[in-house]
Amino acid sequence: MADPRTRESAWELLAQYTKSDSLRKHALAVEMLMRAYAKKFGEDPEIWGTVGLLHDFDYEMYPTMPDHPTKGAEILRQNGYPEDIIYAISSHVTELNLTRHNLLCKAIYACDELAGFLVASALVRPGKSILGMEAKSVRKKLKDKAFARAVNRDDIYRGAEELGVDLDEHIAFCIHAMEENAAVLGLGGQ
Repeated sequence: MADPRTRESAWELLAQYTKSDSLRKHALAVEMLMRAYAKKFGEDPEIWGTVGLLHDFDYEMYPTMPDHPTKGAEILRQNGYPEDIIYAISSHVTELNLTRHNLLCKAIYACDELAGFLVASALVRPGKSILGMEAKSVRKKLKDKAFARAVNRDDIYRGAEELGVDLDEHIAFCIHAMEENAAVLGLGGQ
């Protein structure tokens, strides 16, 4: 069994269970946001990155609640992941009613839906790029219920509130974190 504390091990597990390119890119985007917040808050970017990378690794196999993420939690335990990582991953799903009792849990909840919304927002821009995207344009799109309707806006609003950050600052911070690796996400422009 590979050491679950390495990014390579987390990527291997993600790749084993997630075949969709878009879901893999979502995992990478959330990983980027989690690593950026870990640095901001003085936390361990490896642990936070692992939570971001693996938060939806089981979604293709188990897309309905509560199988996602409870079946994934079982797989993580079998692969030697520590309980704090498993709990944080599980806490991002509101339906489980788990208390988001620390910054790690609050950050994964705050970053998950927003990452998807930022990608959707970037893909409708000229050049399909996140580069130079502004928080105010994202806020405007959040009000348009027809745009990216699968994204839960309440989770975005509540996530920023639980994390204790202003929504505009949260959006701008996340855009910046994704800009740094835009090419990896396919959002570097055409």
